[in-house]
Amino acid sequence: MTTYTNQTAPTQFVEAKGIRFAYRRFGKSGGVPLVFNMHFTGTMDHWDPLVTDGLAATREVILFNNAGVSSSSGEVPTTVEEMGANAISFIKALGLKQVDVLGFSIGGFVAQEITLQAPELVRGLVLVGTGPRNGEGMASLTPEAQKIFGATYEHPDHLWLSVFFTPSEVSQAAGRAYLKRFRLRTGGRDPEANEKVAPAQLEALAKWGAMRENPFDYLKAIRQPTLVINGDNDVIIYSINSWILQQNIPNAQLIIYPDANHGSQYQYPERFVRHVSTFLSEEGA
Repeated sequence: MTTYTNQTAPTQFVEAKGIRFAYRRFGKSGGVPLVFNMHFTGTMDHWDPLVTDGLAATREVILFNNAGVSSSSGEVPTTVEEMGANAISFIKALGLKQVDVLGFSIGGFVAQEITLQAPELVRGLVLVGTGPRNGEGMASLTPEAQKIFGATYEHPDHLWLSVFFTPSEVSQAAGRAYLKRFRLRTGGRDPEANEKVAPAQLEALAKWGAMRENPFDYLKAIRQPTLVINGDNDVIIYSINSWILQQNIPNAQLIIYPDANHGSQYQYPERFVRHVSTFLSEEGA
């Protein structure tokens, strides 16, 4: 039996709701799989192999592109709710009855929706660098994010040094190491997201972040054990939003990593894998 890794797992496809979802599965089979939900404009190849392979050592990992992103067909929805519904359709199309769900950034919004719309499907929830509806600074891209995404870079990958890492020398060194890992997969890579993805996702972000009455009440309906992780200086989705999640989800715990920005899990991949693995193992017990 072939043992696949982040670099070697083949891209497969499954149809649901008229969408051809691209996905990769690898890791230790037999338990509850962990489904990853990606950040703004990201593809399956934006995950850090140290994170995915580290978690795959003790459980099956499933990466996928939601509708309209990269190698998946369809259109990118302009609401997070529909993104969540599409993700549920993808998970059910694989014949899975229960999963753990990890969401990073906008993927964390989607992960919340998966849990709210199909609570019986989700055992445990991991929310990374993300926030609640109408969170602080979430009605639009933060000023820092607008500056970062609006800048030009000598090499396109260098954008992620500003998105995911702080300006400190230590954090930037971790960022450069991440960029090397990010390009380790050379065969069968995903195409970059096309020009339709960002506008649709931005519209969904604006709707999610819009002001509303009692914005955090919905979080009380998330009964699953939840682990919230962020850096102490996230300028993309402000770190305070992770605290808001922990305070309002009934069974949530919060971990904050030092001198870390939006991609804290890529700055501390081994630590992140240890924390998430321990959390999910405890839920399995």
